[in-house]
Amino acid sequence: MQILIKIVVSLAIILAATAIGKKLPATAGLIGVMPLTGALVLVWMYLENKGDPKIMQEFTKGAIWGMLPTTLFFLAAFVCFKKHIPLPFVLVSGFGVWMCAALVHQWILK
Repeated sequence: MQILIKIVVSLAIILAATAIGKKLPATAGLIGVMPLTGALVLVWMYLENKGDPKIMQEFTKGAIWGMLPTTLFFLAAFVCFKKHIPLPFVLVSGFGVWMCAALVHQWILK
């Protein structure tokens, strides 16, 4: 049941952002990257790990440092869209940049 609740809540956020994006794309972008996702993960992790402060601290540290790869993903996507590059190439470029930054992220945190 807990997995179903997670799926429904996550899907509702995605559907709301895409629906809003039809009229207000910038607002949908803000919703897509808002800390709501991080907050949901914090709640799920807190409940599943009985609020273990060490696990919660490690998650938040990873999230803080993880903002840089995510920012680089959107920066790469923005640049690609400015150059009128098709979506599949934008996604490959964005995820490529994100993956490189995420590998550095993991290396730094170890």
